[in-house]
Amino acid sequence: MGQVTRVSDFEIVYNYKPFYADDISLLNRSKKGLNAKAALDFLSLSGFTQDEFQETFKTTVKTIQNHVTRELTLDAALSEKLLKSFALFDKGSEIFGSAKSFHQWLNTPAYGLGNQLPFDLMDTITGIQLIEEELIRIEFGDLA
Repeated sequence: MGQVTRVSDFEIVYNYKPFYADDISLLNRSKKGLNAKAALDFLSLSGFTQDEFQETFKTTVKTIQNHVTRELTLDAALSEKLLKSFALFDKGSEIFGSAKSFHQWLNTPAYGLGNQLPFDLMDTITGIQLIEEELIRIEFGDLA
């Protein structure tokens, strides 16, 4: 299996941030499709295990690696979910101080999400949006 290179949080966020800086940019970039390497970059940034990645994105790491080898782009739906996930990790890392700390929070029941694990919501765009809203509440101290 191919090795995932560790990259600092800053480098990954810097590379993808313009793609999700606003909804129109995100939409346009999603429709064009991201380079498959973006999925491996997210895997590295997020600290997700391969199983967590596969559960969230409904594809296998092996499939992504094959796409990278064949220099293929990802479809619009997967590209959108990845970009929204990059944005989520950018926000979560800012609030919790690191991607690692944010990943730990994702696996802790969240009161504002009905005591569900935020990670369990990441498999849909609506779930990602609910996590974003919870992060904003946390950022502004509204924990009730």
